Amino acid sequence: MTLAQETEPTVAGSEAESYQRNWQSEHDCAATFQILASRERNTERKTIFEKLQQAELRHTQKWEERMQALGLPLPQKQSAEDALAQQTRGAGGLASLLLAVEEEERRDVADYTRQLRETDDEETAALLREIILEEFGQAQTLRRLRTQSSPRSALDHLLRRERRTTGSWIGDAIYGVNDGLGAIFGIVSGVSGATLGNQKFVLLSGIAGMVASALSMGAGAYLASKSEREIFEAEMERERAELRTDPEGAKEEMAVLYQLKGIPEDDAVKIAEVLAANEDQFLRTLAMEKLNISEEALSVPVRSAVTGSLSTALGAFIPIIPFFFMKGYPAIIAAAVISLIAHFAVGAAKSMITVRSWWSSGLEMTLVGAVEGVATYLIGIGLGHIGGGAL
Repeated sequence: MTLAQETEPTVAGSEAESYQRNWQSEHDCAATFQILASRERNTERKTIFEKLQQAELRHTQKWEERMQALGLPLPQKQSAEDALAQQTRGAGGLASLLLAVEEEERRDVADYTRQLRETDDEETAALLREIILEEFGQAQTLRRLRTQSSPRSALDHLLRRERRTTGSWIGDAIYGVNDGLGAIFGIVSGVSGATLGNQKFVLLSGIAGMVASALSMGAGAYLASKSEREIFEAEMERERAELRTDPEGAKEEMAVLYQLKGIPEDDAVKIAEVLAANEDQFLRTLAMEKLNISEEALSVPVRSAVTGSLSTALGAFIPIIPFFFMKGYPAIIAAAVISLIAHFAVGAAKSMITVRSWWSSGLEMTLVGAVEGVATYLIGIGLGHIGGGAL
């Protein structure tokens, strides 16, 4: 009998299979991230995929070293394309593909956590603890990438985050005023250019646009708020079911979340134990740590709808005010002046929910409004010449 055989623990068949499965999973994920990085054109996402690949390669190497120390054979390697097909079968688009890989990472975390509870080998336990933390962090990274995989989804993510920080109604109101002001200023500018500031046409188009924008914004705010609340409630129900069916696993997940924040393992475990004594408190805390949201921060659908509609109508009404009292070029100039002032005010107000200075945000908004006004006015002049006879 060799020295290695005397010192290394005996490995049961099921445990040996777990080691091999761990190695294969890490190898497949590394291959997947390699292909994602090679196909990615966005420099930032490419760098993230490359870093994720390196992390998976480290995990693969660690499991390989552990199996070699235990005298276990390595599984047969798959090609990178085979690994990607296995990981993302049926995926449609980047977001779906990232979701598939994220779910695989979370399955690995759950499997590693189970192995950690069952193993008696301290070296393997230490390796599992290390990899669990990294795998959970990678899953969180993939979630962020998935929710920001397009400019629109990134904007929606940013707006939701801003609205949660300082009271959702403030964000809804500012967003509504901004949307109404921008949309109707464009309409007023375009119709003014086409009709030389015809009071009747501008008022009709402006008021119609104001009503349409207000109703659209209200409906959109209601549905968005309702969907966000439904998603939150569904997530909470899933977490509640997991807590009741596997309380130890739920506590370990909470402990991992705290360890990712830099809290020592022993302290993180104690915090999770204390929180688990109260199911509702545990779930609220888990939602904050895992989903970055609390129930109190969720928008109320009806309030969001009312706030969105009224604020949009307010912003939309501003550009048409001069046309109630004036017509022609004086009305056009007055509308442009008060609209640009309103753009600056809205931009400055945005500083309440962003980190930018009020004057910088205000000037940017004013510049955007000016460009929009000039562009739509010139387009309106062109359309006016084309359909001059009808007007």
